[in-house]
Amino acid sequence: MKIENYKHIIWDWNGTIINDVDLSMELINELLSARGLKTLTIEEYREVFTIPVKNYYAKLGFDFSKESFEIVGKEWMDGYESRKFECGIYEGITDLLDKINRLGIGQSILSAYSQHTLDEMVEHHGLKKYFTHVVGLDNIYAASKLHLGKDFMKRLGNGKGETLLIGDTEHDHEVAMEIGADCVLIANGHQSKDKLEKLGCVVYANLNSILGR
Repeated sequence: MKIENYKHIIWDWNGTIINDVDLSMELINELLSARGLKTLTIEEYREVFTIPVKNYYAKLGFDFSKESFEIVGKEWMDGYESRKFECGIYEGITDLLDKINRLGIGQSILSAYSQHTLDEMVEHHGLKKYFTHVVGLDNIYAASKLHLGKDFMKRLGNGKGETLLIGDTEHDHEVAMEIGADCVLIANGHQSKDKLEKLGCVVYANLNSILGR
């Protein structure tokens, strides 16, 4: 995988650029504990996490016949919003973004995160200068970003083999396959290396591995 072969890089945000795995797990464990459900270790979290997140909540034992996913999801997001600035960006990300910029390759973010908060976080971490587009959802429930990806690829107008998507989940791979982009996944985000390697795409341990460190 040679980044210089591409015209545009599409980045996932959560778990790829921003390291919010520990906070995400801590918040879900608070919800689980409050309902008398089993809490997760980091290894268990990475095995069970998926998008749409409603499916992941159901696997953990949340009973949506007793309380709606919208209520539970908002409770999680309220906690995340109050603490989101505790999360830092991954080591190596600014070096990689700089390298891609120097190569003259376009970069964008495609995320299942809500647009308003995504914009706020990108600005907070001083990364806006790297991206021509920052694309998020119009809600907080992280159902899917597939429709966003399809629309965005039409805007880019790139042919097969000209766009690379970098993410950390099976959903990122699904999106890449649907929109005709190549895919690289990073294994220190929200899903385990074992799950990602089963997809048959390139999987790196972390961003520094892409830089050859």
